[in-house]
Amino acid sequence: MEISAAGRLEVRITTADVGKRVSVRCLTEAGTTGEKFTDTVGVLTSWDADVLVITRKSGESVRVDASSLVAGKVVPAAPARRRGPAAGYQELAQVASRAWRPLESARLGEWELRAAAGFTRRANSVLPLGAPGVPLDEALDVVRRWYGERGLPAYVQTATGAEGTQELLCAELERRGWAREVSAELWIGALAPLADRAEAEGVVLAREADEAWLARYQRKGVSEVALKVLGSGASVWFASVPGEPGEAPAAIGRCVVDGRWAGFAAVEVDPAQRRRGLATVVMAALARRALEEGAAAAWLQVEERNAGARALYAGMGFAAHHAYHHYREHA
Repeated sequence: MEISAAGRLEVRITTADVGKRVSVRCLTEAGTTGEKFTDTVGVLTSWDADVLVITRKSGESVRVDASSLVAGKVVPAAPARRRGPAAGYQELAQVASRAWRPLESARLGEWELRAAAGFTRRANSVLPLGAPGVPLDEALDVVRRWYGERGLPAYVQTATGAEGTQELLCAELERRGWAREVSAELWIGALAPLADRAEAEGVVLAREADEAWLARYQRKGVSEVALKVLGSGASVWFASVPGEPGEAPAAIGRCVVDGRWAGFAAVEVDPAQRRRGLATVVMAALARRALEEGAAAAWLQVEERNAGARALYAGMGFAAHHAYHHYREHA
């Protein structure tokens, strides 16, 4: 907190700091046993009628009464990382988008409208990496029409928690009645240590997802559209650990190599074969292939509620870079 030369806490933020990352302390309770405070760090997304709205890294919006402020200051846009590859949000968003391409897309300024017959929100949502070139309400009208013409709900994918993410856009969408339906995080880590974690014995790598691989994939009834999305990317690899004869693979995974980055997805393990390290074996095999193609860093996406996957990836050296969210308009 900001402390004056006299040792007093001070509020050193104003309405002019909307859009900046701030740290505030608020008085939540005062009584005979002493005062109680709460601290909030995030992007100041609005300051209206003596109420501040601060968006945390997770995307959660916190309302703060200006009258309760006892200290506040602007802080750096993103904390320094102590491990893992250096990366900015724009670079990671573009790499992740190239690894999961829609069948159809259109540009609206620096927004990309993406559609793939409804197969996954990532391939059927707007990716806003800048300004749309028109006022926001007009841009959202274009988005509604574009998705409506394709019989799809309109989604906007936003991100929070890193320099260059879209906390202000999240706040504007929420003011207009759009709500978050799904939140996840993009994690990054070093590739070489992952490649050294397990031997690749028994792992089969292929350029296409065959019937056996698809039999283990969690999304059943995969269509031609889904196959095209799964096969999209600069250099795509599918890994399988064969199961018993006549059965689906014991484990599978997908990796897209794109320059210095290797992106992992669709890591699935037969429930009866879990806790044998098969997910690690699959990812290590894919990591070795990615190293051979010149990659040095790794990324993956994991939902907030998937505690098992988060523990697994943390143990592999991955850490969260930013959160991302899919917003849909609700009546």
